[in-house]
Amino acid sequence: MSVVSQVILKADDELRYPSSGELKSINEFLKTGEIRMRIAETLAENEDKIVEKASKELWKRRPDFISPGGNAYGQRERNLCLRDYGWYLRLITYGVLAGDKGPIERIGLVGVREMYNALDVPVPGMVEAIRCLKEASLGLLSAEEAQEAAPYFDYIIQAMS
Repeated sequence: MSVVSQVILKADDELRYPSSGELKSINEFLKTGEIRMRIAETLAENEDKIVEKASKELWKRRPDFISPGGNAYGQRERNLCLRDYGWYLRLITYGVLAGDKGPIERIGLVGVREMYNALDVPVPGMVEAIRCLKEASLGLLSAEEAQEAAPYFDYIIQAMS
């Protein structure tokens, strides 16, 4: 939920107008709107490139994942991994656009550890994959954009660790 939605809902729950502090937080949120839009656009337009670069780096760091017996061994398994990487990248754009980590939590992290454990997918491997996605993504952004986007990747990394 965006800052604007949060402020409105909180004020409405308390039957009052937004406070000056709340209005200032909305103003700050709106000021960062252009940069958040650029980040989301860059990530969306470059999803294939980012996922490919991140996966190549992951396979280089962890060749055991794509070796016989590894979780990404075989084309089908590798494609499932790449699908998940794209899904997490999209999830990050939701957080960036909202200016809030809430969508990441609600849509993508509730039960993720349990799911991967049930599927026998090593969670540390997913953490490393998100790190690779972060590196590939931030490399396409300006320094200011990277600084804005990095915490969303870090949030997923921390939640999975």
